[in-house]
Amino acid sequence: MKIHIKNGRVIDPANGHDAVLDVFVAAGKIVALGQAPADFVANKVLDASGLVVAPGLVDLSARLREPGFEYKATLESELQAAMRGGVTSLVCPPDTDPVLDESGLVEMLKQRARTQNKAHVYPLGALTIGLKGETLTEMAALTDAGCIGFSQAEVTIADTNTLQRALQYAGTFGYTVWLRPQDAYIGKGGVAHSGPLASRLGLAGVPVMAETIALHTLFELMRATGAKVHLCRISSAAGLELVRQAKAEGLPLTCDVGAHHIHLTDADIGYFDSNARLTPPLRSQRDRDAIKAALQDGTIDAICSDHTPVDDDEKLLPFAEASPGATGLELLLSLALKWAEDSRGDVSLVQALNKISAEAAKVAGLHAGQLAVGSVADICVFDADARWKVEARALASQGKHTPFLGYELPGVVKATIVGGHLAFDALH
Repeated sequence: MKIHIKNGRVIDPANGHDAVLDVFVAAGKIVALGQAPADFVANKVLDASGLVVAPGLVDLSARLREPGFEYKATLESELQAAMRGGVTSLVCPPDTDPVLDESGLVEMLKQRARTQNKAHVYPLGALTIGLKGETLTEMAALTDAGCIGFSQAEVTIADTNTLQRALQYAGTFGYTVWLRPQDAYIGKGGVAHSGPLASRLGLAGVPVMAETIALHTLFELMRATGAKVHLCRISSAAGLELVRQAKAEGLPLTCDVGAHHIHLTDADIGYFDSNARLTPPLRSQRDRDAIKAALQDGTIDAICSDHTPVDDDEKLLPFAEASPGATGLELLLSLALKWAEDSRGDVSLVQALNKISAEAAKVAGLHAGQLAVGSVADICVFDADARWKVEARALASQGKHTPFLGYELPGVVKATIVGGHLAFDALH
């Protein structure tokens, strides 16, 4: 299919483009910017006047819930949500049922995703069999099957010897290990940030040192093994300061933050709102401010949606019993734009898009997140000035729970193109 996107403001942070340009797509790739190639006749013309034409978004953490948790969400529903959110590439953690610890399961998931003809799905393989933290998986076979890295999802490896062996193996073959820093014992069973609010509400706390102790351990192991590590969803000011120092030292390290943590604090739990039950927990205002500063100075490489759809039966429970997680695929763009909007000029639209496209793609090692001639035509067309109200019925995701219900957010996706295929079109 040949597509002509005309009169849009093309923003491509990876290549420094920010200008009103026409974009021409053929055979699944971007074939020209500005002037049409010779003999180009479009099958489809999209008028993007007044709209932004950006690279398709890259989400570093999106649970699709298949296989095993189809009662929470399905590939079909969540990939449709991705299209509505302009997300064309997404990384999914291995905590499915069964766990993604065998190459056959990974191949099956990738094949199922391909048949949907929507977003590109990049699985993370389990670092240990069954995520039990004991026996290492066959990382080479999982890589051959399509895994782009290895993760423990939310399960901490308690045995430091096992973690060291995992990093040694990954380091030898150049694999990246994706870990959320969380001590196995401190804060175990906690449901909210340790602080005055959790004490007042009678909720078990997760102290910041659960994150910082894990980071200290991990950095020592990285120094010993040389392994590349991506830190998932850093949540605290103290943790970010350690990351800043480790990067300055030259450790091969990247990190992301969940979009919720840029905007919310533990105060948003309110009167036990289970929609604000997240992992890691929402932390203090000081931590949130540190996250915004770390995004600006580059300590945090990317923003992810931390998309974790949860069904009503597991969410509409007392706060401490509710399952953690929130829907995020359809909110990623809007929450990044809100970060720029709230900065009052300190963060540009280009910088905000960079954190959810080019920088995220770089973290995951993907040839994505850019609009260069010759690159795969993954494109998001959106209205940066339009606003929408977050309501359960407005979400395509099967997971309807988010702490942003009722918020008015900037940014409405008008079209999503994946591999040259118009997968979502709200322009007509």
